Amino acid sequence: MRVVEFGVLGAVAAWDDTGEPIALKGPRHRAVLARLLVARRRVVPVPRLVADLWGDDPPADAVGTVRTFVAALRRALEPERPRRAPARLLVTEGPGYALRAEPSHVDAWRFESAVASAVDLPPARAVPRLTEALELWRGPAYADFAEEPWARAERARLAEFRLTAVERRAEAQLALGAAADAVADLDAHVAEHPWREDAWRLLALALYRSGRQADALSVLRHARHLLREHLGVEPGPRLRRTEEALTHPGGQTDARAVGRDTAPQSGRDPSSPSGQHPSPRSRQAPSHPTSHDTPPPSDRNTRPPTNQNTPLHRTEQDILRHAGHLDPVPSDTAAEIWAQASASYAGMVPLRAGTRLESTAGLMRDLAVTGGGGLEAARRHRAAAVVAAEQLGDPELTARVIGVYDVPAVWTRSDDPAQAERVVAAAERTLLLLPPTAHEASRARLLATVALESRGALPDRVRALQAARQAVASARRLNDAGLLVFALNGLFMQTFEQAGLAARRDEIGAEITAVAERHGLFTYEVLGHLIRLQAHCATADFTAAERHAQAAEALAERHELPLVAVFTTWYRALRTATTEPAHLGERAYRNAAKSLQGAGMPGLERGLLPLALLCLRLHHGLPATVDSNTDPHVAPQTDPQTDPQTAPHTDPHTDWGPYEPWVRPLLLLADGQERAAVSLLASAPSPPGDLLHEALWTLLARAAVQVGDRPLMRRAQQALAPADGELAGAASGLLTAGPVSDHLDALTAALARHTS
Repeated sequence: MRVVEFGVLGAVAAWDDTGEPIALKGPRHRAVLARLLVARRRVVPVPRLVADLWGDDPPADAVGTVRTFVAALRRALEPERPRRAPARLLVTEGPGYALRAEPSHVDAWRFESAVASAVDLPPARAVPRLTEALELWRGPAYADFAEEPWARAERARLAEFRLTAVERRAEAQLALGAAADAVADLDAHVAEHPWREDAWRLLALALYRSGRQADALSVLRHARHLLREHLGVEPGPRLRRTEEALTHPGGQTDARAVGRDTAPQSGRDPSSPSGQHPSPRSRQAPSHPTSHDTPPPSDRNTRPPTNQNTPLHRTEQDILRHAGHLDPVPSDTAAEIWAQASASYAGMVPLRAGTRLESTAGLMRDLAVTGGGGLEAARRHRAAAVVAAEQLGDPELTARVIGVYDVPAVWTRSDDPAQAERVVAAAERTLLLLPPTAHEASRARLLATVALESRGALPDRVRALQAARQAVASARRLNDAGLLVFALNGLFMQTFEQAGLAARRDEIGAEITAVAERHGLFTYEVLGHLIRLQAHCATADFTAAERHAQAAEALAERHELPLVAVFTTWYRALRTATTEPAHLGERAYRNAAKSLQGAGMPGLERGLLPLALLCLRLHHGLPATVDSNTDPHVAPQTDPQTDPQTAPHTDPHTDWGPYEPWVRPLLLLADGQERAAVSLLASAPSPPGDLLHEALWTLLARAAVQVGDRPLMRRAQQALAPADGELAGAASGLLTAGPVSDHLDALTAALARHTS
């Protein structure tokens, strides 16, 4: 039986059992082979292959093309296989393909095995074993696919493994007394990878034991300078012990003994060759200086990757910068505890990308509820963590990183729709890649994420609603309270398939509140109260709404949740606008708008104040114009209640945000531009299924009545009918255009006039 050897430590290649290269056809064929090798004997679904080969622009018959590539590779790898006989090497399994190469027939897998086996060998045997393993490298791993996202994590992981092997061989050489042999390799090693503390430590020891004490001390000073000036951190304990030993020879810590009790740290557990914990590309830096060199000038604006480490060093630095959000009360003690805990985490938690990713994602969840910059930072770093997790190629890890971010959400428009769409896509990919043995809770959290992030105007609401229901069903089966409230939040986001569903959302809010209160999930308890506040506003039951507002505020004060005040302040502005004269409602809305400044919620803030003021005017029967001064810090120049005729025309520069398509026709009519309004109404889209669904339909209805657009009037009538008895838009808890029944009456009368 023919044996095929595969090489990825360099350009991707294959050889037959005589050592002759096997022709692998064109670059796409090689890419298919490389992608299967990256999967390490696991199945790669055909849709995943298509996405990895062509990205967002696959050919029309991409699946057929992939099959053609696979057939050609099979002929090249198994030329003697009888026709119609099953493939032995590149096999079809389930939804895709797998390369069933033996571990000893892939150079990268042999390399990992050799490095892992050297851990328990005495130095005299470890050095040749590691040298032989390092000689397998012909160049950078997967060199011909360096720019491919699917290869990035595996390339980084293998590169990290190689760095570990270099350092372990150096340590073994030091143990054998061959310090001079280790110096040359370590010198090049630290020049190329200056953030690896163990490399500096070993180089200093090698120089010292080679009789070059001055150079050894210079190396340690240079390492300290790099870490302090470029990263803002002090050397770790092992590097500090080495420096102490070299500076004070003969003391309690002898330089000849330093480092023998522990192996060099690495970004992964080398005893587990299948682990996937990559490090970022290391930056280039000058080689260590001799004792006569001076350190390079400090560049305090440069913060390169931390030692060894994970792709998330910038995230961790940002977390520390946002630490104030986690403790808004100034406290030197709290600051010291935070700094010490962060330092302990950095020093004690294994430097593995997976560990850091999970920790970061969890911390982002806590940071998100602190408001302002904390919320914005949480969104940004959460997205980066998801990307990094996918690059590691471990779907179960990716599922945990995505699913842990169960931040309660009450507003139905995403703050960053493009980012939300990417998270949904990552969750869907991960669902496809999860093995059958994956825990049901992991799948349910991914489904809840799909439902929650597919809010507002994102496509495929049917899929999102299905995902929400599946997540809720799983949570009930598992009797998992935390999962259940997360899934119910997703279901809430998808309960907008038609107008008039406030009562159903109230039921969801009631269950979230009850479950959260029973299990101490205070952020979700707040969410439940806010959902119920919205539902009661829809029915103008402001007494019940006030009870939930006060309950949410009490929880927010107890648990330091500043964003809750944004929603309760806007609720009270809505109540004022509904029950008091228009000029008092306008004042309340302008004051409420101040609460959004710096809150980190652009999906809520953008366009909300002018929309609220426009709806206020419609509710009170005033002209459809909005004061051009929409600055919430400045009082309005006119009183729309007492002087409606002098109210200024709407400022053409007003930012209506996402509401522009439904607002503009009405504004054009107010400005006397009927032809332009008719043209816009002809192509006006239906309002999205969200908390402002009914309010936006009333704007279209008002414009349709004014121009006599019967088809649009009938559409609006049909859309609004289920909400008869509610206040249009009040289900948002923010604004209202008045009773839906008033708008339905106007539509009915207008249709009757145009019929007759």
